[in-house]
Amino acid sequence: MKDFTEFLTEGAGKGLTIFDIDDTLFVSKARVIVVNTNTGKTKALTPQEFNTYKLRNNEEYDYGEFKSAKIFYQTATPIGRMINKAKAIIKNATAKGSKVIIVTARANMDDKKLFIKTLESHGLPMKDVYVERAGNMSGSSAENKKVIFRKYLKTGEYARIRLFDDHKENLQALLDLKREFPEVDMFAYLANLKGSVKRIK
Repeated sequence: MKDFTEFLTEGAGKGLTIFDIDDTLFVSKARVIVVNTNTGKTKALTPQEFNTYKLRNNEEYDYGEFKSAKIFYQTATPIGRMINKAKAIIKNATAKGSKVIIVTARANMDDKKLFIKTLESHGLPMKDVYVERAGNMSGSSAENKKVIFRKYLKTGEYARIRLFDDHKENLQALLDLKREFPEVDMFAYLANLKGSVKRIK
């Protein structure tokens, strides 16, 4: 593994660090259900499958499991090395005036307090971290996350932005904003289930 200190360097100006949840910080048993509106048949998608799934005309999503804070609480297994990275980055970055957020493909959970409590029970100091829920919008995961990334970049507050995500399209969504915000240093890190990361350019 690369020297971890590279993630703790906070240069001049404020930075923004973004973490995904599913298959980046945690693995959970929640699935997105695809319902065939003609036949009523269903199929379950993992978070990775959901990232790239294209709905057919007679299909719709059922996010019931994905919105269940109870399922998340009961089944979320932390990816240890990534949780340790996140804790160190949150502590270091916020102490220097930088910001850390979570951007998840999930929509609003049905019990926000239990959801936050689950994250905190694994050592994440959520008083210092805001959760953006891309699933509240109607586009794909990458399209929705791009809208959120742009919102933060448009504030002009950040000299650099780094994203940890298990899905390449989400990372590319950030890097695509480089043309709009050439003055911001952008770092996109592909995370795997072992908690290792690799920079994507």
